[in-house]
Amino acid sequence: MPMEIVSHDMNIDFLGRRSLWIGLSGLVIALGIAATLLWGMPVGIDFAGGTEFQLRFDPGVTADEAQLRAVAVGAGFLDAEVVRFGEADSADFLIKFKALPEDEMAAAAAGEADGLAANTRVARLQSAIRESIGSFVEQRVEFVGPKVGADLRRDGANAMLMSAIAILIYIAFRFSSRYAPGAVVALIHDVLVTSGILVVANHLGLRVEFDLQVLAALLAIVGYSLNDTIIIYDRIRENLELQPTADLESVLNLSVNQTMSRTVLTAGTTLLAVLALLIFGGDVIFPFSFTMLIGIVVGTYSSVFIAAPILLFLERRYGGTKGKPGTLARGGATVKRARA
Repeated sequence: MPMEIVSHDMNIDFLGRRSLWIGLSGLVIALGIAATLLWGMPVGIDFAGGTEFQLRFDPGVTADEAQLRAVAVGAGFLDAEVVRFGEADSADFLIKFKALPEDEMAAAAAGEADGLAANTRVARLQSAIRESIGSFVEQRVEFVGPKVGADLRRDGANAMLMSAIAILIYIAFRFSSRYAPGAVVALIHDVLVTSGILVVANHLGLRVEFDLQVLAALLAIVGYSLNDTIIIYDRIRENLELQPTADLESVLNLSVNQTMSRTVLTAGTTLLAVLALLIFGGDVIFPFSFTMLIGIVVGTYSSVFIAAPILLFLERRYGGTKGKPGTLARGGATVKRARA
């Protein structure tokens, strides 16, 4: 007998407790918004503007993250972040900082060019490191000005908005316009819940800031969650064609149960890959892998407990006209909707 992680004939009433799941999601989203208003959105240098400085110490020079950060703070870089590349004995480090030291504020206010101010700050940091730790080779220096950071923030928001619009159009074309709102609501839910958890995680000391890595992870989460939702929607449509007069809630429950094995296997194998990145990938890609870990869990949850209940709610409320049953199946098959 083949091993089954999820029984093929399972019969869980997922939609029977939809009010509980939707209420729980609403509570988590509200807490995330409250945390953002209270602690602020932790924005990385990609969006806020700042400098990244990568260096490699010469052979024989020993240093660690704590030592480098202490030197940076002593030189006036109070918000400096230090990340080691590679193994624990690697001599490559990345230093990131956003705020200007106090003694350079006047020069910046007087109109000093952003790039020149950044070079001045980097030179000051390099001098402090050489004096306190030892010699090194500069690998790269990247500077993002405040204007570029603002442009990146705007482009990131536009990317999320255009993704939602494209998904609405795709779902309406692939299935029906009746399916589209549930998918988009589920995706908005995923982004809000994941973002709220990241704000709390950053406040607790995990140092996960919103930058291009996190934006890429959020867009990947949108695609992952949408794929899960489409699988469930496809099974719903198939079952509606086979049972055109069945109660809609029963058909939705049946469809979610039938796809649960696929959902668990897909989420499980993807989580294993992301966990490997999280554990062995190091600090450089930690924000991406941590965001993906949260997003996969939240995206799988929303496909089951948000997208299908939203579809049921909209059909019961707006699906028919003058008491006529709604049409969700391909070819206009009618579906009986139970009274709420």
